[in-house]
Amino acid sequence: MERRVLAAGSVTRGLLGLAVGAGLCYCAYRALASKEKKKNVTGGRLLEKVSNMTAVQRVQSGGTVQIKNIPTSASNLEPHHLKALLEMLDSNANDSSVQEQALVTLCNSAAFSANHDIIRNFNGIKIIGTFLLHPSLKIKTKALNALNNLSMNLQNQEQIKDFLYDVCNDIKSSSLNSEVQLAGLRLAINMSVTNNYHDYLADYIPCFFTLLVDGEEATKIHTLKVLVNLSANPSMTTVLLSSEAPSSLTNLFGSNTNREILIRALTFAANLSENLDRQQHSDGQRHYEDYSLYALLFRDQTVFQRNLVALLQHPDKDIKEHVARLLCPQKLNLAI
Repeated sequence: MERRVLAAGSVTRGLLGLAVGAGLCYCAYRALASKEKKKNVTGGRLLEKVSNMTAVQRVQSGGTVQIKNIPTSASNLEPHHLKALLEMLDSNANDSSVQEQALVTLCNSAAFSANHDIIRNFNGIKIIGTFLLHPSLKIKTKALNALNNLSMNLQNQEQIKDFLYDVCNDIKSSSLNSEVQLAGLRLAINMSVTNNYHDYLADYIPCFFTLLVDGEEATKIHTLKVLVNLSANPSMTTVLLSSEAPSSLTNLFGSNTNREILIRALTFAANLSENLDRQQHSDGQRHYEDYSLYALLFRDQTVFQRNLVALLQHPDKDIKEHVARLLCPQKLNLAI
């Protein structure tokens, strides 16, 4: 299929002339080798297990909290135990310690796929979701963790989607690099594995770009997993490229960037580049504002290209393969 080329600026031609001559041979070879790799590096394992936590041993009876025989291992919880925990969680509106312990136990039990349908059928997702608005950051985090485990089930995602705006608001408004923010990002990763709920995240893309600039390593990795998932969906290409992006975003593509961050940033950019090629071939050139991600990466390319050329010398083979997806003659119209 014919691809529309993106012209490089005249400032770049001199820079690339020396580096690309040798690099393009490698690029062409590695690009063919990596062509069949999946765009989405997050994998999206919907049945992944999580760490063990202490089980709560209190259930609701007659309007008061009493000790009952609830197994200390979440793997031994029976449906009636889960029902009792949800009833306790729903009825103890003023007891934060009970709420926190119940959410921890439900989070632990939701690590087992056998409990996913049981919790949903007991209205558990809606009960847990109400705690996203709780003033306690600890309880909010525990609720996000429980929903994260439950989101490994596609039927559960259908109900969890109703809380996605609350989740995104928590990501945006929480303290930078906080547990609430990271828990929200983990849930957003799972909810973006399929294309079904990408439109729920669209308004928060500029926020994700800000986190890539200001966040710590874990925050950047979590955020990039969400963005890679979104970029793997061709229908999100225009939304992503139209979104406002800080100019310092190009710093992610430096040779000193942490590997886990760099490889995801390259995957994100390469996904967009390939989708943009197809979009321009079928629909023609779109207009993007000067503040947009498109202008930063694909219109004013000097800084971005300089970083990519330097990465041709990177010792990591996977990073070179991702650079090859971006530094191909038909994409950037490079002068040799």
